[in-house]
Amino acid sequence: MFLKYKPTWMVSSIYQITPEQLKKLGIKAVLTDLDNTLIAWNNPDGTPELRAWLEEMKEANIPVIVVSNNKASRVARAVKPFGLDFISRAMKPFGLGIRRAMKQLNLQPEQVIMVGDQLMTDIRASHAAKVRSVLVKPIVKTDAWNTRINRMREKVVMNHLLKRHQDMIWKGAIENE
Repeated sequence: MFLKYKPTWMVSSIYQITPEQLKKLGIKAVLTDLDNTLIAWNNPDGTPELRAWLEEMKEANIPVIVVSNNKASRVARAVKPFGLDFISRAMKPFGLGIRRAMKQLNLQPEQVIMVGDQLMTDIRASHAAKVRSVLVKPIVKTDAWNTRINRMREKVVMNHLLKRHQDMIWKGAIENE
């Protein structure tokens, strides 16, 4: 039952994912959660590090699409400075938003990854869409009220997974499984 919450990889931040790693794995696009994965939920301006990472992906011709449960106006406002496409109201933990992004890109599940900071939504949605996933640590320690509820449930699931899966360790890169 808990396997549907197990990420393919765990890295500290999205910035540790490089075009070289992605190309080795046959990944042609990155789907990413917005809040606490790409930007701090309470600071939509992003960081110089984020801008550099996005530029690196752009130069490598690897599209980045935000897949968020937020409403369109919130996501549009947040991603506008970065020129990113997005899927709003993604209905994570279901795979609908991820499948919509894949259709938009005309890519198959093995050609994309989903990056997010939550097991209960991002990682579960990746399993629902049959896409490999990357769990990252939240950018900031605080969460919106609705996410705090998920974090309590997530702690139980994470502890269960860590006890049973020795391969679940934080790494500095994504690599062959």
